[in-house]
Amino acid sequence: MSSDQKALEQEALESLDSMSTVPRFEGAVGRVMGWVDTVFLTLAVLALVAIAVTVLLQVSARLFLPISIAWTEELSRYLFIYMVALSAGVVMRQHRNISVELFHHGLGPRMKGAFQALICLMIGVFAFMVLPYAWQYAQNGAWQTSPTLRIPMLYIFFSTVVTFALLLLYSALGCLEGLVAMCRPTVRAQES
Repeated sequence: MSSDQKALEQEALESLDSMSTVPRFEGAVGRVMGWVDTVFLTLAVLALVAIAVTVLLQVSARLFLPISIAWTEELSRYLFIYMVALSAGVVMRQHRNISVELFHHGLGPRMKGAFQALICLMIGVFAFMVLPYAWQYAQNGAWQTSPTLRIPMLYIFFSTVVTFALLLLYSALGCLEGLVAMCRPTVRAQES
């Protein structure tokens, strides 16, 4: 991809999401977080593919077999839950959550960093407060099993722990990136 195409792509991204101008970590930390993002997105995509296969199996069984397969609906529901849980942090990092952008485009680079740090701090505090309760909730499933698959519900309820742990991790990262962006010199100061 040429530099002109990259510049056009960056400009299009910035016009869609003004918060994408807050720089991400580079170097070793950036590479590690890119790898972590890839792992969680790959797992979420695999869950999505498994949902499609499961639903296709359910539909095919209803059309071509005299009985329907009961466990497919339950499995697709659990896969959907984990797909959302595994992708929640990456979605937050890529600023793909639903948000109202009333004033983001008018903020300078430092204020965008401060805004990102504030939002990530609030999400992180919430995730930190909820995480122990999510663990208690997951432990409630230790003596329960799912109706058709007979999977211990601990594994299903553990998705809440995964969700809030990833939100805590990614909010800490976003908060640090926002703080670093606040402290960086502006573009004008770098040019002179």
